[in-house]
Amino acid sequence: MTKPVVAIVGRPNVGKSTLFNRILGRQAAVVDAEPGVTRDRLYQEVDWAGRRFVLVDTGGIESGAGEDMAGRVSDQAQRAIAQAQLILYVLDGNAGLLEEDVQVAALLRRSGKPVLVVVNKVDDFNRPLPLGDFFRLGLGEPVPVSAAQGLNIGDLLDLVVTEIPPASPESGSEPVRIAVVGRPNVGKSSLVNAILGEDRVIVSDIPGTTRDAVDTLFRRDGREYVFIDTAGMRRKARIRESIEHYSVLRAKKALERADLALVVLDFADGVTNQDQRIAGLAEEAGRGTIIVVNKWDLAGGTGVPAHRYQQEVRRELTFTGYAPVLCVSAVSGLGIPEILGSVETVMGEYRRQVPTSVLNRILHDAFMISPPPARKGKRLKLMYCTQVAVGPPAFLLFVNDPGLVSPGYRRYLENEVRRAMGFQGVPVRILLRRRESK
Repeated sequence: MTKPVVAIVGRPNVGKSTLFNRILGRQAAVVDAEPGVTRDRLYQEVDWAGRRFVLVDTGGIESGAGEDMAGRVSDQAQRAIAQAQLILYVLDGNAGLLEEDVQVAALLRRSGKPVLVVVNKVDDFNRPLPLGDFFRLGLGEPVPVSAAQGLNIGDLLDLVVTEIPPASPESGSEPVRIAVVGRPNVGKSSLVNAILGEDRVIVSDIPGTTRDAVDTLFRRDGREYVFIDTAGMRRKARIRESIEHYSVLRAKKALERADLALVVLDFADGVTNQDQRIAGLAEEAGRGTIIVVNKWDLAGGTGVPAHRYQQEVRRELTFTGYAPVLCVSAVSGLGIPEILGSVETVMGEYRRQVPTSVLNRILHDAFMISPPPARKGKRLKLMYCTQVAVGPPAFLLFVNDPGLVSPGYRRYLENEVRRAMGFQGVPVRILLRRRESK
């Protein structure tokens, strides 16, 4: 189903992200007293009274914003307005109506979209409500709320579901959730924009521009994707801002709720220790993985062929040697079309089910070819094996004594399954359980 989109807009620091988090019931957007913390559009699904819609948090709209960061934030908010079926225009009940609020209201009227005026920071409903000035906007009756305390949020959502159109039918399959992870300034946001074909995420040469994990909905050829563009991961010793600290935590959480990870490297830097650590996080999370070497346009003067560089990357990232390595340029578009094709290939492997008879033959052959050494006169016996999970694929082996399986032999069995079945871009899990032979 294609769900209606509800955008939260307003000038900086009126509590848009606090309202976003309150509606979601969790801390999805970075909230800070510093104005302008939210820079990109954040997309999350909401279910209220049986109605599902997509909620979008935006950066503050500033009048007269130029081509600097504030201008690009305002542009992102205006793009969200164009995409939305309903707009929540958030204002500050303590500050009252400002001239800048009037200018934003004029912008919303020109959009022709339905608008709900939300007066935030109304923390005491027993006193006269400060709504009089906001009627002057001519956008309908204001709705008082306190996002921080959760006051009147239910009534606001009741109004939202009466205003939005019903979801339109489309493909019933779940979207593929893709976490885009990597060090700061390797070009993650530029890569997402190149795939989408538009500037959906703010790009800057200032490291750390992306502070939230930004969910971007995207449809192509009847297939739905959610790209989760994350804040760059830095070593803990280099994190000085609390905002960046929480962004690192969100990047890790993005991997937890993704199906697949695009681990982005910078060709100019080669494979760093931090790159290895980030790829390791994707493997530990059990996510399908594609290694994307960005800025490959810089390789022209080096004479390094792509296949040789890909082999070097796999050597450096030995624990994700199963992952495809793509050499691309977000600036020139080189290799960008290959990314979604690789995503589809890896997702097919990620969800693949191996017939039990085939699996037993593979593993029994592996035991026969290279049996594990005996320990204290006791030999490992394999009774039976079956696949118990997909995403990633996990295989349960019933053996006489799991303690006889060393880490090295477990890796050997994983590699034998992969050699026989492929599983490109996908970690393979081998689980063991004791069963006495009959």
